[in-house]
Amino acid sequence: MNSNPIGLDAATAAQTSPPAANTTDATGPARGITLSDFMDDMPVGSLHRFVVWVVGIGLFFDMFEIFLVSSIGTALQTEYGIDRHGNEFKLLLASAFIGMFFGSFFLGSLADKIGRRKAFLFNLVWYSGFSLLGAFSVNSTMLVACRFLTGIGVGALYPIADTLLSEVLPKERRGRLAGWAYTTSYIAVPLVGFLAVWLNPLHLGAIAGWRLILAIGSLGGVFVMLVKHRLPESPRWLLSQGRVTEAHAMLSRFAHSANVRVPTLADEVKPKHVKPGLGERIALLRRAPYNRRYGMLVVFHLFQAFGYYGFGTLASVVVKSRGFDVTDSTLFVALSFLGYPVGSLLSIPLMNVIERRTLVIGAILSVAACGLAFAYSGNTVLIVCFGVLTTCASNVFSNAYHVYQAEIFPARVRSTAIGSTYALSRIVSGSLPFVLLPVLNGHGAGAMFGVISVALAIVAVVVRTFGPLTTRRSQDEINPV
Repeated sequence: MNSNPIGLDAATAAQTSPPAANTTDATGPARGITLSDFMDDMPVGSLHRFVVWVVGIGLFFDMFEIFLVSSIGTALQTEYGIDRHGNEFKLLLASAFIGMFFGSFFLGSLADKIGRRKAFLFNLVWYSGFSLLGAFSVNSTMLVACRFLTGIGVGALYPIADTLLSEVLPKERRGRLAGWAYTTSYIAVPLVGFLAVWLNPLHLGAIAGWRLILAIGSLGGVFVMLVKHRLPESPRWLLSQGRVTEAHAMLSRFAHSANVRVPTLADEVKPKHVKPGLGERIALLRRAPYNRRYGMLVVFHLFQAFGYYGFGTLASVVVKSRGFDVTDSTLFVALSFLGYPVGSLLSIPLMNVIERRTLVIGAILSVAACGLAFAYSGNTVLIVCFGVLTTCASNVFSNAYHVYQAEIFPARVRSTAIGSTYALSRIVSGSLPFVLLPVLNGHGAGAMFGVISVALAIVAVVVRTFGPLTTRRSQDEINPV
């Protein structure tokens, strides 16, 4: 990834950083600056860009796995003789998402216990191993089991990535830099679509093309081995655990990469905040303002999955239901998936100029409108056009809310809050084939996208009512307790 569009070079960044963050006089105005203040105001350095790059590549394989079955689903119907109206096909589509629920719920909070870095690397290795095992499936039952176990690792990765990015990126560039990481990941979505177009019909000897697609998804584990020693831990997390010396040492790595010196920092560690257990984290989430924010995220994730994963998982089935053959439906979906990286790129400038809460609401309503237009499109040009617009709006929405949800909780409970609520979107996603396919089969695409639109309208209302403002605010301003 080219570093220039991601952040300022070190020399320029040092000249434009806020005076308090760039103070080098240890006895002067730097007194009273906390580690959190300095992280928020620090200019962007090479280590920040390295974290963005690593997280982006890691999430690339995450997105590859999420959209894999929707792209190879039609080939699997032929391989194993699965009826698309039957429960076996629904379970195949749902298996990874069910695994994601358990992974997000039980492993998403792992980052609050063992650290952001270790949790991120662990989950990458976990899902890469089971994705590779899935490529050797001898029947649909084994494939469902492997997809479930792969989903466990995939489910926890995004909450951990959101947490890590929000904690290490400066406040002025937080949305833009995180947007580049997410954009890198979304390149995987059209890639897996076009790989399916190319490889699904192929058989290399006894090896079916869809098995190669699964094997490609396992390369994330190789990537981990190459970068694991260079990926930094979050200084904020280290400080929240009472590991002050390590926190300052890690902070120095970020400061050195940005060509600034660390000033004398105020002591932030309070005994009651050191190494909080699960009970203490839950207690904090029950206090204002975090109880309202947590409740908002619960409702948010129960309904947002209808739009984002409803389209991504079932788009090829919708197109096939309109009378197109397997190859055509796969190609239409692959073309529609081009909107994912395009929308992600579009979100980068938008997150800098539009308040995050407003952007989340506007984008989710756009998904609903474009999805309905996709459902009622009468020819191939309109199907592809509105498919691209739907996926484009989906990723403006996705990038904005991933940054947003990580901003509204303090470091010591951030991963727990995100992981436990994000898990709901995964279990809803897993249930979508069972909920939406009967609507599609019984009443058509228009009715199915009507259900999706109602769910997305609920999301917009809840975020507007209970969501705080976050853009260009420091972590301490957003999270006062």
